[in-house]
Amino acid sequence: MNLKTLVLATAAALSVGTTAHAASAAKNVVLVHGGFVDGSGWQKVYNILKKDGYNVTVVQNPTTSLADDVAVTKRAIAQQDGPVVLVGHSYGGAVISEAGTDPKVQSLVYIAAFAPDQGESVQTLIANPPAGAPVPPILPPQDGFLMLDRAKFAAAFAGDVNTDEAKFMADSQVPWGVNALGGTITVPAWKSKPSWYLVTTQDRMIPPPAQRSMAKRAGAAVTEVAGSHAIYVSQPQAVAKMIEQAANGKK
Repeated sequence: MNLKTLVLATAAALSVGTTAHAASAAKNVVLVHGGFVDGSGWQKVYNILKKDGYNVTVVQNPTTSLADDVAVTKRAIAQQDGPVVLVGHSYGGAVISEAGTDPKVQSLVYIAAFAPDQGESVQTLIANPPAGAPVPPILPPQDGFLMLDRAKFAAAFAGDVNTDEAKFMADSQVPWGVNALGGTITVPAWKSKPSWYLVTTQDRMIPPPAQRSMAKRAGAAVTEVAGSHAIYVSQPQAVAKMIEQAANGKK
């Protein structure tokens, strides 16, 4: 091997090593909430991540349309000073699937979330539930917005959240726009970005088999936890652990 070849080979090796190191050093986490709730539900996860040294941004999506929510999320990504771990819960999975193609996004984390493919929406993914699957207690739309039946909210959305907290979540619901539900994905980020998926095995909003199917299609690293759809509230340690695995590139 001549000197020029040796120098080039060494430079290439150093470049790969530097890239790999950079890819495993993400310290910016952007959290995206789903339908019927707002970003405050992330507080426990936020506290853990902050304590562990992460820079955490919580997106407050208007949930009026997918396009609006993606725009808000992209603004949050733009504010970060380095690689980003983009996290979505429930409908937030659709948002990160669309917004996650941003060059700053290093990895995606789906928490009991929808992971639509090109041309799909949350609406198309829930259109034909399997026989025996629990039916979320979504009330008929009013003025283009959806709500969950407050009396059935806890059982459907937050089955393992303490009674007072689940009641507060039910009473502080954020109306979810029908246009957000029907927004379609153009280029799904999970096709080009490494992904992680937390399956909640006691979920009564998104059936666990549907979660597993979407996670497999996305090629995501999967962890299963016995918990409700509100796992980020009831078991924040499990959620934070997966986010930190993604930040460090550990599958």
